[in-house]
This record gives sequence, structure tokens and C-alpha cells, in this order.
Amino acid sequence: MPEFSIAETKAQLPRLVQKAEGGEVVRITRRGRQVAVLLSRQSYERLIAPRADLAGFLTTWRAAMAAGGIVPSDAADWQGLRDNSARPAPGG
Repeated sequence: MPEFSIAETKAQLPRLVQKAEGGEVVRITRRGRQVAVLLSRQSYERLIAPRADLAGFLTTWRAAMAAGGIVPSDAADWQGLRDNSARPAPGG
């Protein structure tokens, strides 16, 4: 990602906007510290888009699997499952 000072950004804004439109992220600095970022509207929209929480994702995923004839496991599938393999003694 290229970096430009505020002064450079002012002088080259049209070119930097074209870079952002092309998908490139442009960092803007003040006295050597990054203070802002110029990015495309598409990238911005993707960043601010609401996202489903894990429960919402799982609900949607299970519905899609069921619609495709695939039944995800439920709690009963896991009952009685236990790892009976030998484990090394602590510190050994």
C-alpha cells in the first residue's frame, strides 16, 4: 500500500482516487504517521456491511444444508462419545 503525506495527497488527489477506484488502498500520513486511508467505495461498503453473528450464520447454514438434503448433526449424535485413548501421565 502506497503512503502519501497530506501535502502529496492534496497535489495528487485525482490520481490517488483513481488508484482507490482500481482497488488499491492509499495510506495518508501526517509527519510520518498514518492518519487516514483512501479506499474504493466497494471496499468501504464491504467493511461497513452488517455481518451475521455466529448463531445467525449457523442458523442460515443449517437451513441451507437441510434444503440440500444434508442434515447437520445434533446434540444426540455426540452423546456417549468419549475419548478412551491412553494419555501420558502428567510430567512424563
